Amino acid sequence: MTKIITLLLKRYRKFPASIWLILSILTVSIASTWQSSQASTPRNLQPAKKPISQQLAAEQYAQNAPAQLTNLLTQIDAAANQGDVKKVIEFYSPNFTHGDGLNRQTLEKALIDLWKRYPKLRYTTQLQSWRTEGNVIVAETVTNISGLPSANSNNMALNATIKSRQRISGGKIVRQDILTERTLLTSGSKPPQVDVKLPQQVRVGQQYNFDAIVQEPLGDEFLLGTAIEEPIQADKYLNPTPVDLELLNSGGLFKVGRAPSTPGSQWLSAVILRGDGMTMITQRLQVVKK
Repeated sequence: MTKIITLLLKRYRKFPASIWLILSILTVSIASTWQSSQASTPRNLQPAKKPISQQLAAEQYAQNAPAQLTNLLTQIDAAANQGDVKKVIEFYSPNFTHGDGLNRQTLEKALIDLWKRYPKLRYTTQLQSWRTEGNVIVAETVTNISGLPSANSNNMALNATIKSRQRISGGKIVRQDILTERTLLTSGSKPPQVDVKLPQQVRVGQQYNFDAIVQEPLGDEFLLGTAIEEPIQADKYLNPTPVDLELLNSGGLFKVGRAPSTPGSQWLSAVILRGDGMTMITQRLQVVKK
């Protein structure tokens, strides 16, 4: 067993996590002090079902939405499912801005890189709400993205859910902000089933828990893993981040962090690996004023 642990540590010590967060065409410093904490009761990893009233409201919004808006979302999904970067970018204004610092050019580069690694992603976008502000349509959407393992993606499967807000003028997206984001990457024959507990929003300077709990009994198995926190910046969409994996002494990662003193967004990720599989879950944390 000691030899197996040593080999895995040697092989995965530097894990090339690109943070893989260039995940949506409709999306697409933590001064943190990590310390041990107690795990709380695990929750099911599966996303909670949307309340019926919320689902009906979303359907009603879609039915009453302007044809210009619904056609735009349908066309973007279709172009993305075909992997047609040039066609997708045509739906974005030359003056497009993004809450994460992207512009039209960097978004295009990010999509090209993503679709090289995941050539058969499937996009499905649902309209949640919309309103008009003069000649501008403000729409909130939820985009689900899925991709099966492939040689290009190092045989990793991808599933992501991203809620975003778009400002649309003249049939083009002129501004985009990500409201919530969750990405799941898995590989191997038996990736760990992991439940992540992290608030969607914290106040500046607030302490918070970040737990990633492995759901199955470990038995004689061992785990490697790490927690990653990064401020969300445009260059992070394009440049990989090396990750150091360490031997875990318990059934998951249990950390405590403190939000920075200025508002902004962070990516927090948990990477957990065992002999027959790997799981990486990333969520967006919004840091807001008090």
